[in-house]
Amino acid sequence: MNRLSRIKIEGFRRLAKVDLDLRPMMVMIGANGVGKTSVLDAISLLCGSSNGLLAKSISELGGITSILTKGMAASLTYSVRVSPEAMSLVSSEEPISYDLKIVPRGNGYAIEKETLDKTLIGAKRAIRYVLVESGTLKFHNGKALISPSWHVDPNETALSQAPMAQQIAQEFRGLVSTTSIHHALDVSQRAPIKLPQQLRPVGLPGPDGEALLPFLFYLKESERDRFEALLDALRAGFPTFEDLTFSTVSAGMLAMTWKDSSFKQPMFMNELSEGTLRFLWLVALLQSPFLPAITMIDEPEASLHPELLSLLADLMREASQRTQLIVATHSDRFIRFLNPSEVLVLDADDEGLTTATWADTLDLDRWLEEYSLDDVWRMGRIGGRS
Repeated sequence: MNRLSRIKIEGFRRLAKVDLDLRPMMVMIGANGVGKTSVLDAISLLCGSSNGLLAKSISELGGITSILTKGMAASLTYSVRVSPEAMSLVSSEEPISYDLKIVPRGNGYAIEKETLDKTLIGAKRAIRYVLVESGTLKFHNGKALISPSWHVDPNETALSQAPMAQQIAQEFRGLVSTTSIHHALDVSQRAPIKLPQQLRPVGLPGPDGEALLPFLFYLKESERDRFEALLDALRAGFPTFEDLTFSTVSAGMLAMTWKDSSFKQPMFMNELSEGTLRFLWLVALLQSPFLPAITMIDEPEASLHPELLSLLADLMREASQRTQLIVATHSDRFIRFLNPSEVLVLDADDEGLTTATWADTLDLDRWLEEYSLDDVWRMGRIGGRS
């Protein structure tokens, strides 16, 4: 499902001026340091800002001066366009746009401008639902833009503080605020994924698998089709795998074992390999019926055997029908199982700034007649190499 149709980011690290045509599944490739992580961080910052976490997000990234493109940007700006069909409160022909501009101010920052607009069908004007300009904040009350009668925090976006009655703002906020980002999975000796976990209601397995067991137990009890699909994926990836079984080890604590036909006794989570744990975690994540509007995964191929990457590509493709999936990878073996329309190539220009090109906009047809996509990437025909 294509939630966001376009995002333009200016002034974020190497992303001095990047205009991305977003698709349901976007897998970024490129050499180290060309901006893949910056894209993930920039989108995370935008999503955090819509949740009233702009100050926290900027602080975690080192402050506004650490974020801005070195010596080349006086502000950080976002321009976001939403697919009209993703919004239930507007017709399928009325585009929604959101713009945000953040500037350094003393030791901190200020929101210099922020707008949320809906373009009317057949009209040259737009309805402005949110306006921040010259330190003044206004919301549309159904008739006109008015100043709020309640206290607002100038360090947080107007979008995050829009009243519940402002339905367009609330619905747009829902699209950009529900996001999860997943980096390297912790598989150290005392990692949460290796230990018994509290049985509690959860909708995702957690960034470090800290809720994997209660989540899988929920799937088994309440989403049987998804649980069976998960088991099928595990059996396809591990031919000797048979089943997952659950047991309680103490009050409210859940344990899980992996049954393998090669062994008489089932294996506990702490006995599974790093690659097995990571694949189990990824499959669980992608099978969740509660995926957020945007799901970001950094280097999903880490620790996985190459034969698992084809399965992973198929699972991601299916999940992208339910969430906008943004992935960063260094793996040419993973790229082998993707379509050019799913691959975004990041490079650095002569000034070291990020450029982005969809692989299907390049002239690759003749090359793909003889070579796979990963071969074409290794040969340097699509860029994204150091």
